[in-house]
Amino acid sequence: MPKYQNQKLATVCAFLLAISPIAFADNTATKTKPLQTELNGDFVYKYLVAEIASQRGDPNLSSNLFLDLAKSSRDPRMAERAAKAAIYANNPKLAIQASNLWAELDPDSTDAQQASTQLLVATGKLSEAKPHLQKLLQKEDTRASAFLYLNGLFARQPDKNAVLSLIQELAKPYPDLPEAHFTIAHAAWTAGKSDLAIKELDAADKLRPGWEFSAQLHGQVLMDKSQDSALEFYRGYMSQYPNANDVRLSMARLLVNLKKFDEAKSEFVKLVEASKGNPEILVVVGLLSIQSNDYADAENYLQQALAADFKDPDQIYIYLGQIAEKQKHDDQALSWYNKVQPGERALEAKLNIANLMARTQNVDAAIAMLDDLQDLNNEQLVLVMQAQASLLGQAKRYQEAYDLLEKAVGNLPGSPELIYDYAMAAERIQKLDVTETELRKLIQLKPDFAQAYNALGYTLADRNVKLDEARKLIEKALALSPNDYFILDSMGWVQYRLGKLDKAVDFLRRAYTAQTDPEIAAHLGEVLWHQGKHDEAVELLDTALREYPENETLINTSKKLKQ
Repeated sequence: MPKYQNQKLATVCAFLLAISPIAFADNTATKTKPLQTELNGDFVYKYLVAEIASQRGDPNLSSNLFLDLAKSSRDPRMAERAAKAAIYANNPKLAIQASNLWAELDPDSTDAQQASTQLLVATGKLSEAKPHLQKLLQKEDTRASAFLYLNGLFARQPDKNAVLSLIQELAKPYPDLPEAHFTIAHAAWTAGKSDLAIKELDAADKLRPGWEFSAQLHGQVLMDKSQDSALEFYRGYMSQYPNANDVRLSMARLLVNLKKFDEAKSEFVKLVEASKGNPEILVVVGLLSIQSNDYADAENYLQQALAADFKDPDQIYIYLGQIAEKQKHDDQALSWYNKVQPGERALEAKLNIANLMARTQNVDAAIAMLDDLQDLNNEQLVLVMQAQASLLGQAKRYQEAYDLLEKAVGNLPGSPELIYDYAMAAERIQKLDVTETELRKLIQLKPDFAQAYNALGYTLADRNVKLDEARKLIEKALALSPNDYFILDSMGWVQYRLGKLDKAVDFLRRAYTAQTDPEIAAHLGEVLWHQGKHDEAVELLDTALREYPENETLINTSKKLKQ
C-alpha cells in the first residue's frame, strides 16, 4: 500500500476512534471477542458510511452496513448497532436478523437476549423466541424478575392460549419459584381460565406467604367472577397483613364500586395515615365524605390536599364550591368558583356560577353571563348551550329551551350531545315526531350512543306504540350500558307495556336499588299496583313523595292510583 494511503487510513481510524466509543476498542479491556478480520480500508469505509447514514437519518442503510460489519468482524457491538438501527427504521426482518446475531456473538448479554425475544414476540414468532427466553431464565440471580418481565412482554399477543402454553413450558423446571406460578396465573387469567389462575396463585402464596403482588392479582381474578368474592378475599388478606397498602387501595376502590361509601372512606383514611398526607388520597377521602353527606370532613380533607400542593388546585376549588352550595353557603361557593384560574377548569367553574345565579338571582341573568363568555371552541360552545337549555328547562320554560337547541343544532349539526338534548326538548313540548326523527338520526351518527337507543325505545313505550321495536332498542341500550339504572327503568316500563308484569317489576326493582330516582319510583309503584300489591305501591309512592314533594310524575301517578 502506498505511503499516502497508510496515512489516510490512520487519519480515518483516528476520526472513528474520536466519534465512536465502541469502535476499535482495546479488546483486553472488554469482554467482547477480538475482531476476526483485519482492520482494512473496506471495513473502515463501511463503518464511516454507516455512521454518517445514521447521523443523516437513513437507519436502513446504517443497519445493513453495521450488519455486514458484524458478520465479517464477529463483533457483537456491530450487531448491536445494526439491531438498534433496524428497530429505529421499523424494519423487523432486519432487526430480528441483527439481534439474533448479537445474542449469538454475546451469549451472556441480557440486553441481547431481551432484544431478540421482544422482536420475535412482537412478530408473533413465539416458538423462535422460546430458546432466548430459556436463556434469560437460566440466570438464577435474575430468574424471578425475568418471569415477571414475561407478563408485560406478552401483553399484546392475540393468541392468549399459546402464550399460556409457552409460559407453562418455561416454568416447568422451576416448581419452587413463586414468580413462575404467578406468571402462569397471569397468563391463565388473560386466557380466560380463572380456575387455573387461582390454583397457581394459591401455589405462589404457599411458597411466598403474604406476597402483595400476588394478592392484588388474586383479587382481580375473583372480581371477574364476583365482586363480593373479591371483597371477601381482600378482607381476609388485610386481616392478616394490615400494612399491605396496595391491596388496601384495591379494596377501597372496590368498596366505592359497590357503593359502600362509609366503609371505603374508613379504608382511605387508613391510607392517608400510611401515606403521611398524600394529596391524591386526601382528595379521594374528601369526595367520599361528600358522598356520605359529611361536608365538614369533606372540606377538611380537601383543604389539607390544597396545603399539600395537590397538582390540580382548580379542581379542589370547584369541589369546595359544590360543598358550599350543598350547605346553602352561596357567597362562599361563589368565592371558591372565582378562585379558578383561566384554563382547563375555567368553563366548569363558570357553568357552576351560572347555576348559582339562576337559583339566587334569575335564569336570564345566568344565561346572559354565559352569553358573554369569549374565545370558546366548538366543544365548549356545545357545553354552554346545553347549560343554557338546562336552565330554561329547570324554569319550565320548555319552548324557549327547544328554540335555543333548535338553533344550536342548526349551527353545530354534528354534535351528538346537542342532538340528544334537542330531541328531549322536543319531547317536553310534545313534538314527538321531531323527537323520533332526531333520535334515529343520532343512532345513525353515533351507533354506540346507548342513551339514544334508550330514549327512543322509552318514548315509543311510553306512547304505547311499536312495542317490539321499543323493546329491541332498549335491549341494545342495555347491551351497551348494562348497569345504567335509567335503561333498566326503560326496560321495566316496556315490559309493563307488553303485559309482562313480573319481568317489569324485576327490572324496576334493580333500577330503584341502584338509584332512588322519583320517576323510577313512579313506574315501580304503578306496576306493583297493577300486580295487586296496593299497599306496597302506596307505601313506595308516599316515601318517594316525602323526598321529592314537587316531582310531577310522582304526584300524578300517586293521584291516579289512589283515585
